[in-house]
Parts: sequence; C-alpha cells; structure tokens
Amino acid sequence: MFENTVKWLVFILAIYLAFNVVVSMNTPLTRKTYIVQMDRSAKPGYFTSHLEWYSSKVQSVLSKPEIEGQADEEDRIIYSYETAFHGVAVKLNDEEAERLEEEDGVVALFPETKYQLHTTRSPMFLGLEPEDSTSVWSEKLADHDVIVGVLDTGIFPESESFNDTGMSPVPIHWKGICETGRGFQKHHCNKKIVGARVFYRGYEASTGKINEKNEYKSPRDQDGHGTHTAATVAGSPVRGANLLGYAYGTARGMAPGARIAAYKVCWVGGCFSSDILSAVDRAVADGVNVLSISLGGGVSSYYRDSLSIAAFGSMERGVFVSCSAGNGGPDPASLTNVSPWITTVGASTLDRDFPATVRLGTGRTISGVSLYKGRRILSTRKQYPLVYMGGNSSSLDPSSLCLEGTLNPRVVAGKIVICDRGISPRVQKGQVAKQAGAVGMILANTAANGEELVADCHLLPAVAVGEKEGKLIKSYASASRNATATLAFLVTRLGIRPSPVVAAFSSRGPNLLTLEILKPDIVAPGVNILAAWSGDLGPSSLPTDHRRVKFNILSGTSMSCPHVSGIAALLKARHPEWSPAAIKSALMTTAYVHDNTHHPLKDASVATPSTPFDHGAGHINPMKALDPGLIYDLEPQDYFDFLCTQKLTPTQLKVFGKYANRSCRHSLANPGDLNYPSMSAVFPEDTSIKVLTLHRTVTNVGLPTSTYHVVISPFKGATVKVEPEVLNFTRKNQKLSYRIIFTTKIRQTLPEFGGLVWKDGAHKVRSPIAITWLTPLT
Repeated sequence: MFENTVKWLVFILAIYLAFNVVVSMNTPLTRKTYIVQMDRSAKPGYFTSHLEWYSSKVQSVLSKPEIEGQADEEDRIIYSYETAFHGVAVKLNDEEAERLEEEDGVVALFPETKYQLHTTRSPMFLGLEPEDSTSVWSEKLADHDVIVGVLDTGIFPESESFNDTGMSPVPIHWKGICETGRGFQKHHCNKKIVGARVFYRGYEASTGKINEKNEYKSPRDQDGHGTHTAATVAGSPVRGANLLGYAYGTARGMAPGARIAAYKVCWVGGCFSSDILSAVDRAVADGVNVLSISLGGGVSSYYRDSLSIAAFGSMERGVFVSCSAGNGGPDPASLTNVSPWITTVGASTLDRDFPATVRLGTGRTISGVSLYKGRRILSTRKQYPLVYMGGNSSSLDPSSLCLEGTLNPRVVAGKIVICDRGISPRVQKGQVAKQAGAVGMILANTAANGEELVADCHLLPAVAVGEKEGKLIKSYASASRNATATLAFLVTRLGIRPSPVVAAFSSRGPNLLTLEILKPDIVAPGVNILAAWSGDLGPSSLPTDHRRVKFNILSGTSMSCPHVSGIAALLKARHPEWSPAAIKSALMTTAYVHDNTHHPLKDASVATPSTPFDHGAGHINPMKALDPGLIYDLEPQDYFDFLCTQKLTPTQLKVFGKYANRSCRHSLANPGDLNYPSMSAVFPEDTSIKVLTLHRTVTNVGLPTSTYHVVISPFKGATVKVEPEVLNFTRKNQKLSYRIIFTTKIRQTLPEFGGLVWKDGAHKVRSPIAITWLTPLT
C-alpha cells in the first residue's frame, strides 16, 4: 500500500511541475498584488490628494491595454494606506512593478504575502481572580476607555462574552465604524464590540471572489478563531462556561472592561498582507490603544516585512502591538514577528489538564489526555482489538499518520487504531479513523512533539499520549496479533505540577535577524485555553462535526498572544501615559522563571529547563507588572537608531524613517545597546575581542525615593560586572544609566544564560541575559 501511495504522490508531483512550467511561461504578464510604500512628503502641490498622486504614479507605468475597456488604474488599486503606513496595494504585472519601483516618491514595493493563523482558568492562574478583594478587578480601573483591535477571522457577536451590560458609553476618541454584511448588522456592535470591519480585497485579488454562500463577507466569524482570541483579550464574565462539561467555571477575558474592535483579515484560504496592512492602518486611525495579532509569516528582514513596518508606524502613534511567536517549535530559530517594537509572545501551559487513560490487554494503564465527549469508557469489561498500520518500521508512512484515504476499513473496522501525530490536523486523523469504522483512536506523539500533550475535541473516542508511551503501545500492537486496549475519559483536573511549562509547539529563538535582541519576549498561557466560540462551526472545526458549543478549548501561540494583549490593556488603563515600550518593559521585567514547584521553567519538548530562547523574559505576571518599579523606556527614534546598526541602505532605512524624517544619530555602539528589557552579548568570531559593554537606562516609576542594588547570576564563560552597582533615585520618572561589562574567560560552544536583577526591597526588576560566542572563521 505504501509503495502505491509513493507512486501516486510522484505522479501528482509530476503533473504539478508540468503545470507550473506551463503557467510560468505566462507570469511576466500575470497580475499580482504589490504593496507600494510612498514617501508622503514627496507629493507635488498640484495634486489635491495623496490618492490622486498615487493613482497618477500607477497610471504612468501601466502597460497598454491589449483589449479595449481593459481594467484601468482605479481597478488596479485595491487599498490606499494613510496612517500607520503610506501608499497603496495595487495589481501589477512584473514589468509594471519594475517600472513603478523606479518612480520618484516610491520608497519600496512588497509582493503580497500569505500569513497563517498561529478561559475559565487563565485569570485565576495569572492571579487576576475577581473574587480576591486585593485584585486589580476590584480597583475600578478606567479600562472601559481602552480599545483593543483584534486582527483575526472576525467575531461572533451573539456570544455572551461580548455582553455590554453595565458598560459606560463608547469613548469619545473612538472613530471606528460597524460595517454590515451577511449575518452582521449595526445592532451587533455595542458598548463591548465598538467596531467591526472587514478586509478582503487582497484575498480576492490573489484567490478569486469569495463564495458568499459558503463564507460570510462580513465581520461575522465563521471560523471561531477570532471569537476565541477576542474573548480571551476582553470577554465579559460568563458563569457556567464549559466545553461539553470540561473546564467548567466562569470565563472572562484578561481585561473584561476593555472594548473590542474586530478587524476580519483572515478567510478560508488564508490571510494576506495587503488586507492585514489595511486593517492595521485603519485600526490606528480608528483609535485603538492595543493591537492583538495572532498570525505570522516568514521572516526575511525588517524592511521587507510589511507587518513589521506597519507595527512600527503603530508604535509611533502610541499603540502597543502584541503578536504570536508562531507554532514552529521545538525547532530553534523558528520565530516570526521578531521586530523589537513588537511584543512577541510564546505559549505555556496552565495547571489544568483533561486526563484520559489507555488500558492495554497486558493490564498496563497509560495516561493521556482528551476532550472527547460521549461514552465515558468504551466498556468496563471489554477490550477492543488494537491495530497500528506502521508495522515495525521506525519511519512514518501515510497509513501510520492516518492520512485521508490510507486506512483500509477491512483492517481497522471495530478496532482501536493507533495514529502517529504529524502532517494532518489531529482531529482530522480521528475523522479518518471513524470513517474507516474504527471504534477509537490512540494519537501517539512523535519525536517532534515529545511528551507534550494537547487535548482535542474528537469525533470518536480518542486519547493522546506522549512519545515514550506511544512507542510502547505501538510495540505491543506490532508484536501481538491479539493486542487489545480500551479507553477511558476522566474529569477535569486542576493543580497540575509542574506548571507552567513552555509548550513544545511554541516557536523558539534565537532571533536570527539580530542575535542581540532576545526573542520571544515572554510566554503566556496557550495550551488548552477555553474561550468563546462561533455558533457556525463544531468544536473540532471539521465540516462533518455537527455539534454546536458556546465555548471551545484551543491551543497555540494564537491563544497566548491575546492574554498579553489583554494585560497590556490593563496596564494602559492604569498608566495611560506609558509608551508601548514601557508597557512591554513592565511585562518582561516582572515575569517569573520558576514553576509552581519552585524549579526553573521546563521545556515540554525535552522535559529539561527552558532557556530565554524558549521563554524570553519568563512567564507573564500581571499583578507584578502593574507596579514594576523601574522600566526600560524607548522612543521611536531609539528603534530607528537600532535599525541604523543593521547594515540597511538609506533606501531601506527610509521605509521606517519617512514619517518623522528620521536620520541616524549613531547613538548605539552595537544593536545590543538598544534600551531593551533583555540583554544579549554576542562575541564576534574574532577571538582577540574579549570585552563587550552594553548600556541601559532605567526610569523610576515606583517610590520617588528608592535605592536599587544589582544581583547578577554567575557564568562559566565570562565575568559580568555592572557599573554602578547601586542606583539612587530621588524623584519619580528620574532616569539613571548603567553599563554591563562582559569579559570572556573561556569561550563556550553554546550560549550561556542568566539574569540581572535590580532590587529595592519592594521590587525585583529582572532582565534575562544571553551570552553567545560566534564560532571563529577557519
């Protein structure tokens, strides 16, 4: 069977390559979407508007129409950008794009890029339980005036999580609107959902018209992802929330008093950069205070990433931008959204689990997890035949992965089938098994997932197990023709130890664009998160799933990002004068790096301590972040000066510097001197360089009179000295500077990690440290 599958795949690949050869012959005249960044200040005075000027530029490069009445420049321009970004999105062929790039006033052209989408327990786990009289919730914060823009798949307005009962009127600074369309009317916006917009022109330009019978061409969320993230950010409290009885409790967002503005940028076929850019641009003009963006694409450079550029423009306008790190872990250097002006969020676990068991015919019981709701046990007395299609081979094949069309019903019907994790969605494997007649499924982790367990709402009885236990079960099934098993599903369990743990799927550093900037910045709950769900889709998201639920449990850095966005909204409410960099600093320097067993945070992929390449500054700690003591602040010019260290050309730098006509101050000796809350010392290949010095400036936001003493963890490969070792503050908002001197003792082959902490008796202001020795050139 496997041999036939391989032949079939080779045949399909040959057709695909042949087709692409034919298509490629026509590509010079094929129109594609480009984002065109313009120098707004270069508009000649005889144009009445910037859009008129942009249109003129586009018109000047268009090829002569081959057919009378062919699309003109107005049809070519699909978006204009004017707030966080300046320019247009336009449909051009290759020759037209080359001509336009040479035009005066054009800063850069970016080809359209496709992006991918990357809680009853979270508030309590994070110390934000409202019943606690000392909590932030009881202090009547003015978070009703904070607006969080959520870029995602839209919003399901009927969810109880978006109830606006008791909320004050919409803030007067809000300039957004409530766009209407199929399934979404004006009344669906309220004092909680203050705005809703939809962006699809870039998507349609790349993929064709949206089928409005199958998909809502409106802010209504059919997918569920956007509803889940929006509710996690700022959902109103809902008692009795649960998923089919699991995770029962009161669901609430991180900032339940904040407002939500939904920007629908993702569709069935993906999320496109021109739409995302338009949404960011519009959100900033609308008046959002925080942007929550749970999606990402490839990272090639700062100046070629349109989302990074738009985030820079948002930061210039005082908007805090939080983005997911990506789900490419545990592979190193798998991060997205690594720009220092973006808060990059990784994922961690809660202290909650959804246990299930596998009892083998040998009598051995193996622990796993599941969110299956049906018969709580296949049979208390009956064992079911167990089958694994992978045989004794250690390599995976389509059958062992339970891919579509690979399971023979005559082999698996009436049995529990073992499926290896990978390639296809986990719940889809269960659907394949069910369609083949299996009575149950055991989902076995592979080396890529290790022992991390993620629960899913399967369509048939199914239990997920770790790699080690999976190998044991597969060995048993392959060695015995009479192998049997049964599955049991237990109740929600709280107080799991150790927790939190860094999720195996969470993307990891280092940040290959700039090793001197540690990424991710922080981790937050992103595994098995309960939040509101769309009423148009079942909890497994499969078309064959006809169940309907009000809440769903999902995992991913898409879930951790809105936790940070919501807490940033709380900080903005308490400290409206804080810059985005100040909010990020408060989140990072108060993060913790030990779990509930008082041991260092662990990496789920290897069950050993994680590093700042995995967890950044640590796990978010909202209550501490409200009063950080000291902050590392940054202004837009500081970030621009950082870019000046990145060997960018004047044209490339202009992508970021055009709005304020910025120029390099050359104030940073190296990229590591950016006043970032984390520190990364990178020794070059030249072994004669044994001393590196980094500089930092802290601002006192605690008691006016305070004295801070420094504590530094030891390193094997270097000595680390701080000058001065004591900081004496005499007033609030006073700034004091210090330097960190790294001296190599013994060059290490791997990076070393530690931390620097400033203490005044009431605050601990911690910065993670990484020291890297680049391999000498041979």
